[in-house]
Amino acid sequence: MPQTFTLLASGDFACFTRPEMKVERVSYDVITPSAARSLFEAILWKPAVRWQVRRIEVLRPIRWINLRRNEVGAVISTRNVQQAMTAGAGDLALYVEDERQQRAGLFLRDVAYRLHAELQVTSNEPRQKYEEMFLRRASKGQCVNQPYLGCREFAADVRLVEPGSPQPPPIAENKDLGWMLHDLDFGNPASPQPRFFRAAMKAGVIDVPAFDSQKVAA
Repeated sequence: MPQTFTLLASGDFACFTRPEMKVERVSYDVITPSAARSLFEAILWKPAVRWQVRRIEVLRPIRWINLRRNEVGAVISTRNVQQAMTAGAGDLALYVEDERQQRAGLFLRDVAYRLHAELQVTSNEPRQKYEEMFLRRASKGQCVNQPYLGCREFAADVRLVEPGSPQPPPIAENKDLGWMLHDLDFGNPASPQPRFFRAAMKAGVIDVPAFDSQKVAA
């Protein structure tokens, strides 16, 4: 059976954007499984490794903050990138002042989560090799990229939880969180499809169903 690893993630701000909000950014009440997965992948990502988040524990009360931020309303076109690659040179600049947009957002503040995930190996390589690699990197604070809480500007403090170490309890709150994004289905890489599950927080704990279970729907 895959071994379960635990991370403690915290930060001053977080935004796990609801996909139904088209203009303003409005966060889910808690971290989504896909955002939690990205924290594990920030420490160890390999083509043969898949992270399956199994449990989310909310360690601090859910608090909100309204902010307005400057965002860029455009991206560099794929055609310009392809032309530059073919020619060996090109203008790939994006003029921020021309594309600046101010948007309102409803974000979370002062968040902390304890995240439990299984490391699954999709190849014939020994799982123990990757487990030891993850533990070594996590214990030293090594990351492939800066972990973040939903948006890249909301950096996350991520630490490995050692078995048996004293830990704070989850918040004593029950809440029906409704339909929440579980993750994206990359069966068709050209068009990833979102998958959702009915999330319920019981005594501060959210049990996450397996991605291929009947509890996860399009």
